[in-house]
Amino acid sequence: MTSILNADLHCHSVVSDGTLTPEQLAARASANGVELWALTDHDEVGGQQRAAAAAKAHGMKYLTGAEISVTFAGETVHIVGLGFDADSPLIRKGLEATRGGREQRAMEMAAGLAAVGIPNAFEGALKFVGNPELISRTHFARFLVESGACTDTYEVFRKYLTEGKPGYVPHRWAALKDAVTWITQTGGIAVIAHPGRYKFTANEEYALFSEFKAHGGGGVEVVTGSHTVAEYTEYADVAREFGLAASRGSDFHSPQESHTDLGTLPYLPGDLTPVWELLADRIQ
Repeated sequence: MTSILNADLHCHSVVSDGTLTPEQLAARASANGVELWALTDHDEVGGQQRAAAAAKAHGMKYLTGAEISVTFAGETVHIVGLGFDADSPLIRKGLEATRGGREQRAMEMAAGLAAVGIPNAFEGALKFVGNPELISRTHFARFLVESGACTDTYEVFRKYLTEGKPGYVPHRWAALKDAVTWITQTGGIAVIAHPGRYKFTANEEYALFSEFKAHGGGGVEVVTGSHTVAEYTEYADVAREFGLAASRGSDFHSPQESHTDLGTLPYLPGDLTPVWELLADRIQ
């Protein structure tokens, strides 16, 4: 398998904060020409069997996936795991612990919104949640749009759900080392998701990649929905510098909300090692 492969190894279903079922995502990915697919719900592997079966039904190759939230240098960073054993107690217990703090955080977010005149946000957000253990800022954003408080989810985040705003509550996630260990010890490869999105200084970013690599991390998303063309080049250079494989994924959540559809990204730069080459024996 070369870098000229329509692989989409980052998207979300109703099992976390997407709006489509694993089966609907598989159909959409297939219709858009995706050849190798992974469902990467946040801190959850509950959709993996359905996704793998749906991929097979559409003639697509499949890799198991999850997007794990970690805290690094005070920021939330996402680590995508690919090709791991989704039935392993190690990763299931780790993800369960990571999900555990979300409900308490959601109650605190709702209290912050109530204080600025937006009542019942917790109940409102719950209506958009397929899995109450995974209530997130995205679900609050959908409620605030539906209730007319904001015109779209981008306005919600700008006004209410980012640091310093009324509905923002930080969450202490897993440690970087833990997330990488859960993935690698269950046969997978850990990938830093959309690195262009983090608000790190150059030194902090260097520390992230250095520590990630030291813990056994193996890849970085070079081509992803939130990256600019300049960032494709920038993180291709980072992959070369740190000896990391390159990944590609739309980060698709919803037909209404996502800028980038499944399977529509440019191909990876040809001189990089695609992460799927290292996972050839894990592809279903």
